Amino acid sequence: MADVHVTAVCGSLREASATRVALERVLEAAERGGATTELLDLREFELPTFDADRDREDAGDADELAARLREADSIVLGSPMYHGSFSSPLKTAIDYCGFDEFRGKTVGLLAVSGGSFPVTTLEHMRSVCRALNAWVIPHEAAVPNSGSAIEDGAFVDEKLEERVATLGRRAVQYAAIEPDPDSFQSDQNVGAEGK
Repeated sequence: MADVHVTAVCGSLREASATRVALERVLEAAERGGATTELLDLREFELPTFDADRDREDAGDADELAARLREADSIVLGSPMYHGSFSSPLKTAIDYCGFDEFRGKTVGLLAVSGGSFPVTTLEHMRSVCRALNAWVIPHEAAVPNSGSAIEDGAFVDEKLEERVATLGRRAVQYAAIEPDPDSFQSDQNVGAEGK
């Protein structure tokens, strides 16, 4: 599996981000599985609010972000739960991409919550990825109660850390899976052309 490249996208802009810590564990597990890895920290990209009238080449670092996602064999999206969904920085990043970056690609999902289990965040990310015809890994990772689950950049609960690491292993294991047929909603997804 040395030819597998796994790219994670951190949808949290916080300095002390539990999402970033969890994605780092995902990527460490992917590396142990033989993959090369990259963490795309959205704090390092200039991504203006998505405007369908603006070409991606004229939207800050959107073109670079899309190019780096196209190079990935597997993508892992990580987001904190905000108002029952995923973060606006991650949504903006995905909006600047489209079928060229996601169609037929293996995608893993990770959600982090300060409170209870972030079910809707995972559901919303899964729906968006399926609309882009990505193959979403059935195993998903969630970090509820992140304030007590992660302390000083380390997981407190070994079982939770193992669940997160499993996502990294699955990103390598399923990188070359034959994807499902296109989703029914992708036919109507005309806005996902990757401006």
